Amino acid sequence: MTHLVVQPGSLKKILNHVDPMELPTEVLMVEPTYFSVDYVINPHMEGNIGKVDKKLARQQWEFVRDTFVETGMNLNVIEAQSDLPDMVFSANQSLPFVSKRGNREVIMSIMNSEHRKGEVPYFEQWYRQKGFLVHHLDHRTIESFEGMGDAIWHPGKRLLWGGYGYRTSKSAYEQISSRFNIPVVILELNHPSFYHLDTCFCPLDEDTVMIYPDAFTENSLKMIREGFKNIIEADQNEAENLFCCNACCPDGKTVIIHPGADKVGDQMSKAGYKIVEADTGEFLKSGGSVFCMKLLHW
Repeated sequence: MTHLVVQPGSLKKILNHVDPMELPTEVLMVEPTYFSVDYVINPHMEGNIGKVDKKLARQQWEFVRDTFVETGMNLNVIEAQSDLPDMVFSANQSLPFVSKRGNREVIMSIMNSEHRKGEVPYFEQWYRQKGFLVHHLDHRTIESFEGMGDAIWHPGKRLLWGGYGYRTSKSAYEQISSRFNIPVVILELNHPSFYHLDTCFCPLDEDTVMIYPDAFTENSLKMIREGFKNIIEADQNEAENLFCCNACCPDGKTVIIHPGADKVGDQMSKAGYKIVEADTGEFLKSGGSVFCMKLLHW
C-alpha cells in the first residue's frame, strides 16, 4: 500500500502510530584516496576544479571518521576507486533499513549524474558480502534516486522524509512506499544550492530538526513543522556557506558539524546537545560535509 504524505494535517497522527525502528549502530565511509573536484554537477563545485588539497582532505576525513567511532559507532570502510572522485560521499548510493521482521535490507540508488552512476555497484557488492537483502527500483519508470542524500529516516521511526526536485524523482517515493509499506513525507526542494535534502534538513532526534527554511516550498515547511516539536532554523550564511544542515547527530546527543555555525550551534548547545566541530572545508568545495561523508546503517 502506498502511503505518501503530501499535505499537512495528518502527520502527527501517523507519527504516533508508525512502527518504531532502532537507531543505526554502524557507519560506512569511503576512503578519500581519489577525492577531487573534476567536474561541476552542483553550484558549490563552480570554480573548484583541481583545487582540493588532498593531504588536508585526508586529515579532515580521518577526523570525521574518528569522531563517529568515538560516539560508539562501528566503522566500516569501502575501498575508493580511481575513476570515481565523489564516491567518498557515501550517503548517496543507497538507502539501508531494518525490515519489520528485523532483516537488514537496502534499496540501491539510481544516480542522477552519469559521473556517479559507477559508484553504486561497489556499494551493492559490499552489502551483499555483509548479508543484506538488496533491492532495486524500476529504472524504466524512475529517472533518479540518490539514497540517503534525499531520503532520511525519522529518528526512531519507520518513516521517511523524502526530498525531490533536483537529484531524486518524486515517483521513486511512490515505489518505495508501496513496495516496502513505508510512509514517506514528500518535501519539495526549490533552491539549487540545496540540491539534496541532507543539505537543508538535519534531524537531531525524534522531536528536533535543524533546517534551512528557504530551501523548501511553503507546503513542505508546514509538514516539517507538523512533524517535529522543535525546529532550529539556520540562516543563509550558515546553511549555504558552512553547510550546517549537513551535520549529523548519530546518537541523539552529539552533533558533528563543520566549524563556524555559531548561531545554530548556540541553539543546539542550549537545547543540551554536545557540539563537535569537524573541519570539512576541502569537501565543501564539492558540495558535501559531515552527513554526505558517511552512511549510517544497521
